[in-house]
Formats: sequence, C-alpha cells, structure tokens
Amino acid sequence: MSPSRSTPTTSSPASDAGWGNEHGTRHPPLRPVGGTPVAAAPPPRSPGSPPRSDRTVNTPETTDANVADSGDAVADGEQACDPPGAARTSPVGRLAATVERLRREVRAAQVEADGRALIELAKGILVERLGCGPAQAARQLAELAEQAKVPPLQLAVEIINQAAHDRLSEVTSAFLAVTAERTPEEEAGAPAVRLRAAESGALAANDSQAVADSLLQHALTPLGAVAVAIWAADADGSLSLAGSAGFSAAEARRWRYVPPGVATMARRALSERTAQWADSLANTGLPSIGHADHPQGGRVAVPAGSGGRIHGVLEIAWPSVLEPQPPQVLRQVEALAELCSHTLETHTLPNDGHDVRATTDVSELIDLVDGLHDPALVLVPHLDDQGRLADFRIRHVNGRFLDPAGRPRGTVHGALLLEAYPMVAGDSDLFRCIERVYATGEPFRARRMDLTALVDQVPLSAVADINVSRHGGTVLLIWRIEDETARLASLLQHAQRLGRIGGFEENLLTGEIIWNETLFDLYGRPPSGAPVPLEELPAYAHPDDAVTIGRFLRTVLHHRRPGTAAFRLQRPDGVTRHIRMVAEPVLDADDQLFVVRGAYQDISAQHWTEVALAVTRDQLAHTEQQAHERNRLTLQLQHAIMPPTQAPLRAPGLDVAVRYRPAETEQLVGGDWYDAVVLPSGLVLLCVGDVAGHGIEAATSMVVLRNALRGLAVTGAGPGQLLSWLNIVAHHLTGGVTATAVCGVYDPRRRVLRWARAGHLPPVLVRDADANPLPLLKGILLGAVPEATFEEDEVQLAVHDTLLMYTDGLIERRDRSVEVSLRQLLNAARTTSRTLDHQLDRLLTYSRSDTDDDTCIVGIQVQ
Repeated sequence: MSPSRSTPTTSSPASDAGWGNEHGTRHPPLRPVGGTPVAAAPPPRSPGSPPRSDRTVNTPETTDANVADSGDAVADGEQACDPPGAARTSPVGRLAATVERLRREVRAAQVEADGRALIELAKGILVERLGCGPAQAARQLAELAEQAKVPPLQLAVEIINQAAHDRLSEVTSAFLAVTAERTPEEEAGAPAVRLRAAESGALAANDSQAVADSLLQHALTPLGAVAVAIWAADADGSLSLAGSAGFSAAEARRWRYVPPGVATMARRALSERTAQWADSLANTGLPSIGHADHPQGGRVAVPAGSGGRIHGVLEIAWPSVLEPQPPQVLRQVEALAELCSHTLETHTLPNDGHDVRATTDVSELIDLVDGLHDPALVLVPHLDDQGRLADFRIRHVNGRFLDPAGRPRGTVHGALLLEAYPMVAGDSDLFRCIERVYATGEPFRARRMDLTALVDQVPLSAVADINVSRHGGTVLLIWRIEDETARLASLLQHAQRLGRIGGFEENLLTGEIIWNETLFDLYGRPPSGAPVPLEELPAYAHPDDAVTIGRFLRTVLHHRRPGTAAFRLQRPDGVTRHIRMVAEPVLDADDQLFVVRGAYQDISAQHWTEVALAVTRDQLAHTEQQAHERNRLTLQLQHAIMPPTQAPLRAPGLDVAVRYRPAETEQLVGGDWYDAVVLPSGLVLLCVGDVAGHGIEAATSMVVLRNALRGLAVTGAGPGQLLSWLNIVAHHLTGGVTATAVCGVYDPRRRVLRWARAGHLPPVLVRDADANPLPLLKGILLGAVPEATFEEDEVQLAVHDTLLMYTDGLIERRDRSVEVSLRQLLNAARTTSRTLDHQLDRLLTYSRSDTDDDTCIVGIQVQ
C-alpha cells in the first residue's frame, strides 16, 4: 500500500482514549511504552491463541511453525515424499522430498512476506500517530496484540483499516458486521487480513500475473473461486489477457487476445460498465476463458477502473453453479477490481513492450485538431475530491470553432464542459457518450444528433454529426453542423439521378445555356460538349414527333406559357430515348421573355412497361375469352348428355328418379355421370360414375364411358363383367383416364339387385325408416390397371325399399373424413318423404359438401 493511502492525517482524540475495531471492542490507547525495542519481525503466537480456521489466511507465525513441522517431517522420513515403490534412500525419493520441501518453503516465504508488509505498514502508522521510533512502534504493536489477545497480523490490519478509510475498510466492516455473532477468535479478522494481504501482494507485484496469483491465493479461494483472469482494455476496444491464475497455460495462451466486437463476459462488463454476475456460464451463451473446464460454473466480470476510466476487467470463475451472493461479497469483488486497476494503468503489451496507455502528447493532438476543417474540442478529465470523474475541462478549441452564444474562443478555452455547455447533459445525452468513450476507449459516432445551446437563456437547437474518440488521457470531440442548403442540394441531386431528370436553363438574350450532368447523359453527349438550344430541338427528335415539338416551342417561346411534350430523342449513338419535357418562360421587369428553364425526364422504362402491359392485357383478355368459350362448350356438352332433371323412367314395379347438380364454378365442370335405362331383356341398368379431373377432357371421357357401358349392357352380362370391360375401355381407349363407378342391374320380377363397384362409394339402402350402406365389395377404380375383376353381390329388395346411388360431390368436405360425411348422409336419408323426387331434392338441399364439385344421385323405390 502506498504511503499516501495509508498514512493518517492527524491524531484524533480516539488515540488517547483508546480505539476499537469494527466489533466495538476497545483496545488500549496508542501510547509509547518503555522497555527494550522489539524487532521488526512479528512476535510468535501466544500459547493461548486458538488455531486459525481453514478460510483464514495463515499468519507468519503459524506459517513458520508449519514450515518447521513440515521440514522436520521431511528430515525425519523422506520416504513419505518418494514415488510409489521407490526406496527410502533412493535418489528419486531424496530428490522428490527436496523439491516438495523447497516448494513449501517458497509458499511459506510468500505468505510471510505479505504478512510482514502489513505489519511494517501498521508500524509506520504508529510511528506517525505516536511520534515514536520504529523499535518503539514494534513494541507497542506487540503489547497491544497481547492485551487484545489477537495475533499481531490481525491487529496490524485493523490499524490500517482505521487509518485508511478506503473501500477495503468498508468491505471489511461489512464482513465483520455479518460475522459479529461468531466467535471472535475464529473469524473476526479473516476478511480484513485476507483483503489487506491481497492488497499488499497486488501493490508489491511488478506485473498483472503476480496480482492475479495474489488475488486468487488471499481473497478469492476462501470465496470458493478456482480461477481469475485480469483483462486489459486496449485502445481499439480489444481485450488482452494481462494475467491469470487457476487456468492452464494452454488455456491462457488461447485467450491471450480477444479482438474488438467479440462477445464475452468481460466484453459485456466493459461495454455496460457494470458488474456481470452469472450463476452458470453455460446459461449466458457467451464464450470465455476456461469455459471447457467449468462450463456450468458461476462467473463474474467486473470493470476495473478509476477516475471514470476503465482500464480492464476482473473475471472470476467458480467450479459449480454460483448461488446468489450477499452484498458484502459483491462489494469485496468490486474492491478487488479496483486493486487491479492500479496495475492495469501501467500494463504493457508482451509483444513489443509498447505502453498501450501511454498518454498521447497533447501538443501533437492540438496540432492535429488545428488542421481539421470541422469544429473540435480537446477535453481532459476533471476529477472530484474523491477521485471520481465529475466533468471534462476544455483543453483546446481549434480555429474552426464557433460558439453558438457568440463567445470568443478564449472564454471557452479552459472552462468546464458542463459549465460552458450545460445542455450537453440534456436529452441528447452527449455527456454520457463522452463519459463512455473516456471509460471504455470505444469511439462514438452519431449522425444527425440534436444539439442544444443556451444563448441568453434561450435554447437554440442545431443538427450535427458527432465524432468522439479517446487519445491517451484526452478526449477529442468533433462535430459538423448540418448545412440545410447543402443537404437539400444533395437531396435534389440524388432525386434527379434516380428519376432520370435533367434540368436546363437557357438565356435567350445572351445565349448562355446551363445543363446539369444528367441532361448531358440523356443526350449522349460528354459534359465538356456544348448544350443544345431549344430552337435546335427538332433536329434531335424523331421525325414523326416534329408536330409535337413545334406545338411545344410555340407555346413556350411565342405564347409565353408553360408547356409540356412527349417525344422520342435520337442520340448520336443510335439509341432512342422516350422523353417527357416540361418548360416555363421567365419574364423580366418589362414583361419580356429572357430565360426559359425546364427539365427533361427519361420515361423510356415507363413507356416500354406500358407497352408490355398493354400487350399482356390483350393476351389476358384473349385467354379469358378462350377459357370462357371452352367452359361454355363443356357445360353445354354436359347438360346435353345429362340434364339436371330427367323425365321419369317407366319400369314395372319400380319408381326411378335422378338428379344432377353442376359445379358452382364453371372452371370446375367435372366428369360426374349417371344412367338409368331399361334394357331389351326387361332388366333395369342403374349406374353412377365420376371421371377424375375437370374441364372438357373430363366431360368427353365421361361421355365415352357412359355410352360404352350402355352398349355393353345389351349383352346381358352382369355388373361385375360390365365393369371389367369398362376398365379396358378406360385404360386403352380414352387416353389413360381413371374413374370410379357403381353399376347395378335390377330384376323387377324378382325384386333382386345385382351390383358391383369400382372404387366408388357403396349404395345406401333405406328400409323402414332406417338407412345403411350396402356391404363394401372389392373393386379397383377404372383405368388403373389393364385388366381387373370386380366382385358382385345380390340384394333382395322389398316393397317401399329405397336405394340411393350418388357421387362424392354429395357428401365430400375438406375438414372431415368420408366416414363422418357418410354418417351425416345416412341421418338425412332416414327422414321419410312423400315421394322419391322430394327425397332426392331434400338430400341435395341439405348436403353439407363444400368442394363445389358436381353431384349425381340415382334413386329407385320398389312399388
């Protein structure tokens, strides 16, 4: 610890009346005592002192005793350190014992050195407080420790805490307040000794690696942590591993450098400038050093900085899931991060030894700023009495600087930023951006930021582009006030380029002509060429547009009225452009025409798009007309073959009715068909079918199958044989169409129906107010295979029985299965009706089909 942080200012009355630790225990007053001076080394532990707990850092006395005990043990029996199977006096056993003994001695020496440093610091405080010499201070420390019955190291740490009043003292006080109910001899001094030992080791270390070792050994291991990494924040926003402990050497080499923009725990802490606590590293989804060794372990990353500037990040790893920590532990970790910042201030890169935090020479930065064409300020941090960043002082303003309030540069130079421009802490949040740049080193850039300045207590706003960057220990603020005129000119230029608009202005008195760059490009002329006067415009236009150009020129030049024209511009390279031109005359004070200004717009793309659209519209209208004619012919063909209603079929002892409902949409004209005819044998042929597909192809295929079945039925074959022959027709003679069908032959004399099906829904038999489908017979759809056989069945009908044959358009729905739709049909068929025709009409009316397909129904009722 540096003297400036540990040396007290003046002695207080408490030094005469006695002093106390954080528990409130009163110790004897700090007065010189007589007697023989005590040596600088701490006295041995008194016999009555209790043993230290495992979480307490060893004091020098206990460490010496342990080293002596271990040395004696090794001397007495070196066989304990020998490898398995090695002889007691073998060279390997002796070498192993020696190495182990030296390792213990080194560790003990390190602990003892840390303890001695704290004791020497406490002695220095006593010398200043009591005005005595070093020997008397050592004796006073020993006397006080013996009277308080605490080890000298613990007493030394308490003296330092009282004198320092720093963050470590606050953390120690919080720990002792929590552990006040515990045995004072066990844990009263553990946090204080631990933190002060870590501070002593950190300040005495010459590099960040030694700091990491000291932090892990003295402060973090008692908290359960297994590893620690100290990251240095470089000027470009990258992170360099300045030191680590607990991680393997290979892991440290892999993570020696983290480029800017890579998301890690340390990067998040640096960007957000707050401590990042994670109960498990895996839950964050962020990579970090040691993630392969402890993927589920807790992790914390704390920014390490001072004076408003972050120099790096302290990252700590735990082996398992980290439980929520009390506030005392959180403050302890933040205090350790503050310790790291002192070492990181002078951190150097290991490769070239360049000091990444070497302060940029202010004079060089000022020379650079004076050469800029934009207003710029050079800012330096202004700290308060406690070392915290409070404001920025304006170190330099360049020659381009213009104060919004009209103040001279000398008035602003040297002032504090918030005093000179208090509105930077307003809605624009510019001051916080400057703070962040100074803390992290990451530059800040913003487009069109609103800036406000107070001029005679009146806020004046301006829009500017902001650039803030850190250069060593200074901050460079550059802004560019947006010029509205230049912005609008740029916007107009881009609009002319995107709209292919070329502007011109022609002075009719002087002959001066001004063209913009786009107009030269429309004419196919180089920018260095001469512009074309309006009088010569017909020479560059298509001959067929001469009348249009002449009418346009007379309107503008002679009638002195604004005019517009559309013509084809012929360029020297043979390319023809379609141009829309607009112009207006400008009159002088004597009402005489002297200037014409206007614009050309290239509408070639629009013209050809309109031509293509016109052609497409014509083609679409022709296609729609063809489709309409095709659908009309298909519908006429279908209605000619199968009208929606048919005259009643006269058969003995049988009432026959048919219904056909065409599709609601003309484009869905399908191939549903039916037939009911009395054969020459007196039998009645009943059938319904459905050809796959829609349109005229399905309609013509339906005609083929219907007529073929009629012709085949004359042979007197049964329905199974008829479907076998019809399958051959569908497969070989109709271009490979497929269809479903159900075919029945009714014998009026016997009242027997023989029927077969080809992939179609079975007929429904309605008897005595009950409706059921006929058994499902085997039969593949027509046209699927070259040859097929179809199963037949017979049904004995009774008087008043009703048989229904139908196509799927009657029941099919998109949102439910065929079985569910069939059950709904059966429920509807059970309702009795006055006549068969009324029953078929009722089925069509209450059909729940939603496929817009055509539908056929054939019904027979035995009389």
